[in-house]
Amino acid sequence: MVHKPADILDHEDDLFADEVKENYQDLIQKMSETKHLLGSFSQGIEHFIKVTKSYWSGLFHCYEIEDLPRTKNDLEQTFGVLRHHQRRCTGRKVAPSSLVIRGSVQLASAVATKFRSFTAEDLSQVSFSDLSDLRHDLKKHHEARIEQFQFRRNPSQYLANLESLLL
Repeated sequence: MVHKPADILDHEDDLFADEVKENYQDLIQKMSETKHLLGSFSQGIEHFIKVTKSYWSGLFHCYEIEDLPRTKNDLEQTFGVLRHHQRRCTGRKVAPSSLVIRGSVQLASAVATKFRSFTAEDLSQVSFSDLSDLRHDLKKHHEARIEQFQFRRNPSQYLANLESLLL
């Protein structure tokens, strides 16, 4: 019974999302009805059913949308590549805090350069207004991080400054 859910979700025949959902629903119903016969495994079955119900709303999107991967492994690998490069560049074991601020830019760069190399000519064709907007957004995030550090260092002074600005 343990492998049946995986077999349904990893179907070889081209079933539509509704058919996969219906087959899975039938299996969950059968598991629910027969769990009392499984003795000590019944708690595991109950937990499996509970977790499945909590993920139910998003469990079948990959069958509804073409080319949507069933797992997030590719996404995890992309972030892993970015962390790996950060560690190699900085020599640190953990990602630097700048990744929070500039992470969106660095992630896009890491993904884009994975597929092709960019020349100076490619980079010179970037819109100046787009670059300016991006720099403005990064500066805003950077200032927010600075404020967080100021609050941690001296909360009373930080709150006093906010109060004076308010008044």
